[in-house]
Amino acid sequence: MIDFAPAPEIEDYRRRISRFVRDHCIPLEERRDRFDEHENIPLDVLDGVRGKAREAGLWAPQMPRARGGMGLPFVGQAVLYEEAAYALFGPLALNCAAPDDGNMRLLEAVGTDDQKERWLQPIIDGTARSAFAMTEPVPGSGSDPGGMMLTRAERKGNDHWAIHGRKWFITGAGVAKHFILVARTSEDPRNGLSAFLFHADQPGWELVRKVPIMGPEEHGGHCELRFDGLEVADRDVLMAIGDGLRATQIRLGPARLTHCMRWLGMAKRAMDIARNYVGERRAFGSVLAEREGVQWMLGQAAMDIQIGRLLTMHAAWKLDRGEKARPELSMAKVHVSETLNKVVDTCIQLCGARGYSQDTPLEWMYRYARSAKLVDGATEVHKMVLSRTYMKQGRDIWTWSSGDDA
Repeated sequence: MIDFAPAPEIEDYRRRISRFVRDHCIPLEERRDRFDEHENIPLDVLDGVRGKAREAGLWAPQMPRARGGMGLPFVGQAVLYEEAAYALFGPLALNCAAPDDGNMRLLEAVGTDDQKERWLQPIIDGTARSAFAMTEPVPGSGSDPGGMMLTRAERKGNDHWAIHGRKWFITGAGVAKHFILVARTSEDPRNGLSAFLFHADQPGWELVRKVPIMGPEEHGGHCELRFDGLEVADRDVLMAIGDGLRATQIRLGPARLTHCMRWLGMAKRAMDIARNYVGERRAFGSVLAEREGVQWMLGQAAMDIQIGRLLTMHAAWKLDRGEKARPELSMAKVHVSETLNKVVDTCIQLCGARGYSQDTPLEWMYRYARSAKLVDGATEVHKMVLSRTYMKQGRDIWTWSSGDDA
């Protein structure tokens, strides 16, 4: 049975995180003149807040306690990530923001003990940032990495690989120290990719440029990279040669869901901004909130957010049961990404010129939200996958938990 009431421990954490983001994270948004080139909070300021989060025991909810995290299951993370993302920089403060979040999960799930100590622990500790390098310029890897990847890793000597190729839109690469790189090692359609770990200080690669985007964006930008003989030792192959596509799937499934968790928190924040405005703003003799048209807009947005929360929690529950939950992850990703866009747009409309200005975070959210329908699989790709799943499973696609895909 799915129980939507958070366990007492999770509820306690939720309240503490709620207070933390209001006391320490939301104030960071008030000085737009202090934002960096990516419209993000400067790293020196962020480090101070992250230190407070560690001291408060609110650090890395997704990582094991033995490694300095909170060791929470997916359903607990769903509650806490949503609460953290009520503030723009809340997930960063608690070390549960992309792309580090997904990279930590992958390394914890499949890394060797040596790899976890060298590559994972510094990311958990907050002393190193990370990036996941898979996407390539056209005609290379996009939504179909198995069939289109052009970056190649070739055997060099007895214990090294040499990598040549290009990647782009690599989130956070400008500040990352630890990289997970996916490259082709054979022409096998399912086992032709492999995942490699490398450090930013290694020779054989360069950051070509930071690709300008609508923004705002994560620290380090979205970068184009060129590899010209980067050497990676066998000990830094993640999983086995030929397991690159599997590693990608292990990373991206949960990453899509944690995006949803954070987007729901942002949508709720946008709603509160609009609620406060329409509850006070008067026009033509009445408060805006009393007008039927405004009520329809708020009601629809509130309902869409709740549907997204239910989809997200159901997928989290299935993951905790050991199921892959592929249809549920796609459904949540499509609905929540579209909901975030619609909700923020609605809230800007309700706030009028104030919503369009930088007097609130709404315009920041609006530009950020547009990427939600693209990252970790475009909406249309997920719908295509869902259609194929339905044609294969029929009515079974709607079972609550069959365990068949575990």
